[in-house]
Amino acid sequence: MPKLTFLTGAVLVVVGIGGYLVSLANETDHWTALIPSLVGLLLLVSGAIALKNLMVGVHIALVLALIGALGMLMPLASLGDLFAGEAERPAAVVSALISLIVLVVYLILGVRSFLEARRWKKANA
Repeated sequence: MPKLTFLTGAVLVVVGIGGYLVSLANETDHWTALIPSLVGLLLLVSGAIALKNLMVGVHIALVLALIGALGMLMPLASLGDLFAGEAERPAAVVSALISLIVLVVYLILGVRSFLEARRWKKANA
């Protein structure tokens, strides 16, 4: 899980920086485009914690991923406008969608990992 946490964090940092660069290119300069990068940086820190204490670090990462995924829902209210070509900030919607997908996949894999660890622990007890 620590490797997956690092990978997820790195992907989110890239998504956030990419979204910010697009907002700069469109001369809108929205700092909120960096929110996926902030979540990604926090995941990278929790991944480092997981290297020292696996259970604590991964639990922190999963809570952060859940909060981040919930935070990505608000920009997705404009998803219909994006498909209609009428979105005010299409890059923000795309960035939020990518971030949400990455975070939900990470959450699913993390929960699955905990369930497998619990089954393994019961089988070997």
